[in-house]
Amino acid sequence: MQFPESWLRAYCNPPLATQQIADTLTMGGMEVEELRPVAPPFTKVVVGEIKEAVQHPNADRLKVCQVDIGDAAQAPRGQGTLLTIVCGAPNARPGIRVPTALVGAELPPGEDGQPFTIKLGKLRGVESQGMLCSARELKLSEDHAGLLELDAATAPIGADIREVLQLDDHVFTLKLTPNLAHALSVYGVARELSALTGAPLKEPTFPPVRPTTDAKLPVKVSAPDLCGRFSGRVVRNVNTQAKTPQWMVDRLARCGQRSVTALVDISNYVMFEFGRPSHIFDFDKIHGGLDVRWGRAGERLKLLNGNTIEVDEKVGVIADDREVESLAGIMGGDATAVSDATKNVYVEAAFWWPEAVQGRSRRYNFSTDAGHRFERGVDPSQTVEHIEYITRLIQEICGGEAGPMDDRVVKLPERKPVQLRVARASKVIGMPVSEAQCLDAFARLRLPAKAEGGVITVTPPPYRFDLAIEEDLIEEVTRVVGYNALPTTPPLAPITARLPAESRRSRFAVRRLLAALGYQETINFSFVEAHWEKELAGNADPIKLLNPIASQMGVMRSSLLGSLLQVLKFNLDRKAERVRVFELGRVFVRDASVQTTDTTVRGVRQPMKVAGLSYGDPDGLQWARKATQGDFYDIKGDVQALLSPLQAEYVPAQHPALHPGRCAAVRVAGREIGFVGELHPRWRQKWELPHAPLVFELDLEAVTARRVPQFEPVPRFQPAERDIAVIVGEKVTHDQLLAAIRSADTGGLLRDANLFDVYKPQQASAGLALGEKSLAVRLTLARSDATLTDEQIEAAVRAVVERVTSQLGGRLRG
Repeated sequence: MQFPESWLRAYCNPPLATQQIADTLTMGGMEVEELRPVAPPFTKVVVGEIKEAVQHPNADRLKVCQVDIGDAAQAPRGQGTLLTIVCGAPNARPGIRVPTALVGAELPPGEDGQPFTIKLGKLRGVESQGMLCSARELKLSEDHAGLLELDAATAPIGADIREVLQLDDHVFTLKLTPNLAHALSVYGVARELSALTGAPLKEPTFPPVRPTTDAKLPVKVSAPDLCGRFSGRVVRNVNTQAKTPQWMVDRLARCGQRSVTALVDISNYVMFEFGRPSHIFDFDKIHGGLDVRWGRAGERLKLLNGNTIEVDEKVGVIADDREVESLAGIMGGDATAVSDATKNVYVEAAFWWPEAVQGRSRRYNFSTDAGHRFERGVDPSQTVEHIEYITRLIQEICGGEAGPMDDRVVKLPERKPVQLRVARASKVIGMPVSEAQCLDAFARLRLPAKAEGGVITVTPPPYRFDLAIEEDLIEEVTRVVGYNALPTTPPLAPITARLPAESRRSRFAVRRLLAALGYQETINFSFVEAHWEKELAGNADPIKLLNPIASQMGVMRSSLLGSLLQVLKFNLDRKAERVRVFELGRVFVRDASVQTTDTTVRGVRQPMKVAGLSYGDPDGLQWARKATQGDFYDIKGDVQALLSPLQAEYVPAQHPALHPGRCAAVRVAGREIGFVGELHPRWRQKWELPHAPLVFELDLEAVTARRVPQFEPVPRFQPAERDIAVIVGEKVTHDQLLAAIRSADTGGLLRDANLFDVYKPQQASAGLALGEKSLAVRLTLARSDATLTDEQIEAAVRAVVERVTSQLGGRLRG
């Protein structure tokens, strides 16, 4: 909701500065999201009239203008009221009035950020005593096609342009919550400001327009659950080509609405002023009468925005005897739109039930100011008064003859009284409030109220759709009393810090560690495309959204991989060569064992995951080695660093998103916590990726777990190291070998074992046959209480070799 301060003060003018009004509205529940001046500061710019414009003698595109600025006191010393100004604007011509910057004027900063000072100078040999300005040069708009032409009736020669255009005004932008439908207008905000400050409110009057023609349009309301009241009037012989007054154009512009035509501007103006959306039909294009009803399957309507939509039984429409003419409460149709050829119009204002309008705009992927208001609730009691006001504006601007008012009242909302217990209000607010204070608050808010026995009964007015329960009234009392009046009360219960367990690290520590590994964090939607779930997660039955924000975001994700691939694709499309990203996010998996609690939803498990994606050279551009694409072991190293000091086991596995031979399940303490690997070639080709990215996804719960460090004394005795080479079958894995070594009975002497060499023969030799390989392992042996003897070391080594022989069929290499 956007509007100028001057329009607000026309209805309520409290003795407060602009910023104070903004603070008052914010503390009253209407957050002022932005407050900005209409125009930046500038000086010595006046209204000038071009008396003469002749061709520049030395330039084809320049004109030499004689400009009358009226009061000679404003002109530079030694110059008269006629200034010679060289101008290149195509619309510079005698008779128009334009903003004229005098010598010494400071215009708004340009692209360099410095104020632009007007100096006396020569252009192609002709002296120029000022500058004629466009709207862009004054930072009023982006229009720089020509000079800003002013209305001679409201712009006297020599007057300060800031006063003529009211450029010392400010624009308020409010961020209103859905319950504040009554504040979606300048008058509505003024009414709230009056209640909050006690300043008087100027009450509008709507004198009826006397009918001068008996023209009437037959109207039938067939759907009382769609439309509760429908009012309309015919106005004949209007001039649709009439020009919208400048004061109305300016107010609309400061509400963020551009001027279209006089009739459209009038309808928009009343909507911004009083929150009343209306529609003006071309009366001669209506076939027969109008029928307000629900749509029918297969009916189509071309809207004013050019879109053609198909309606059904859940969408309200206004139809004539031949076709649908308007989308009820949202947008009019193109077939009955007013044009320059229009002579007779039908002005309509109605009350549409909020439930009948809600969600319809989103269904067709657009929104309108009218729909925004109707789905929250618009005052049904003043449709006639507002049509009278619209009619009067039409006659003042476009002329015309008004017909009789036609008002069809079918079914209006029942305003049920709401009770407030004063004692309950004090308890909820947290400070004592009296019955008199509550009654005063309701009186200032113009809410009819009566008190009896500590209970106040309030009957909500027709424009307040948000007052239904006792807490609504308590909120109104609090707003008027003032949130800043609430006392600062310390909590009664002791505050005890909830320290995290030492055996867990925080999510922020995980983020910092991944960032240190060269990854950048991304945050993505939890709703994804359905085919991602099937292809990348093997999830044939994902959790579907009833009301997705976009058609391609129809299901909840059970894996983070699709989101990271989308980020990768986005960056590659912008010529990124190296992408390393990660995400910590929640996934959603069907699980019948989950029950509804404060933090869970029945049938849905929502674990946190951490996933990463690496594409391109792991180390980036550098001098020490050639650039290479990363491989499985690079991403595995990142996972090991992430899990450290936990020791994970990597087991060959299958995953629908990953390369069959380059995928491993990650296990910690025998429990599978995720996977790591290279993207499947099929999906690399489908996503049109030049190279296959490397990915991992782990349970965040397992990643944040860590062992609590325990003190161990520094070894007093030097360990012993022995290297052995064992020959085993080619299919024996590294994990199998180390498991056999660690299970050997060494009497507790074995501290560590590390593989440091692998040899596979190209052809059979005396000691090594084809299908065998030699694995060299370094054994670290030690005791904490004594130095090892040669006999103890040899016994431990024999135990290791024997265990490798018995378990893996290996032998010591000679």
